[in-house]
Amino acid sequence: MPNNPTKTLLSMTLIGGILISISSNSWLGAWMGLEINLMSFIPLMSSQENIFTTEASLKYFIIQALASSVLMFLVVMEGLISQNPMMGGTIHEYVIMTPLLLKMGAAPLHWWFPSVMEGLSWDNCLLMMTVQKAAPMMLSSYLMSTSPMMLTIVLASVTVGSIGGMNQTSLRKILTYSSINHTGWMLMALTGGSNLWVTYFAVYSLLTLTTTTITKSYNISFINQTMSMSGKATIKLMLFTTLLSLGGLPPFVGFLPKWAVIQTMILNNLSAIMTIMVVMSLVTLYYYLRMCYSSFITLH
Repeated sequence: MPNNPTKTLLSMTLIGGILISISSNSWLGAWMGLEINLMSFIPLMSSQENIFTTEASLKYFIIQALASSVLMFLVVMEGLISQNPMMGGTIHEYVIMTPLLLKMGAAPLHWWFPSVMEGLSWDNCLLMMTVQKAAPMMLSSYLMSTSPMMLTIVLASVTVGSIGGMNQTSLRKILTYSSINHTGWMLMALTGGSNLWVTYFAVYSLLTLTTTTITKSYNISFINQTMSMSGKATIKLMLFTTLLSLGGLPPFVGFLPKWAVIQTMILNNLSAIMTIMVVMSLVTLYYYLRMCYSSFITLH
């Protein structure tokens, strides 16, 4: 917990907003929790030491405010339609899910995510990739199904997350695209019940925490800087195993939740989708291995 009392208060209200959102029994309460969470996170993003945080926090605020406005509009429309039989019809789940996907940075609504992450400190990057996804993901679990539209969103997230990170040298952007890829897996895990996605989210958060702690401790922001970690074999090995876990390589711990998701997909007769997702995971392993390879090169 930060020593600054203001940051402590903001951190508490940030968590409080998430708890309000996920425990609410109405969309109005969920929306209110998301807003409290947003208003708490914006000041935490800003820093006098880094001039890029101001731009990142402004971008984040605009995107999140847009998503919240659309969510509120759709919820009000759903209420009006349900109360007035003359209007007829209904709002499909994936329409209400659109602002939630924008909030969590899932493809194809991910365009803001890499540029915002590039301007943040490692602590805020960790929050953005883990804590800030919790509330939208929980709300999405009420709407997720195996409809063609939802499966398209899952495939888009997995594909963009895999291919987008291949040509990156910035560790923040690599972890961002990795996060988009894992978001696709978590959305698919939603179809297997609440326990599965929560387990996946917990394992992913732990691995991301380990990675960001190492990169923050050694002030690493780009792949070539991992070469400077000479004489730190234990830390290199920890980074190596963590990245391979993030890639879902057996027998590392990151493979276990993916294995559970794969089993769920087979039970739901989604073998073709599962094959594409596994192939895309192999692509993510490429840029994780590239990072690991760089860290083990010693400069003479």
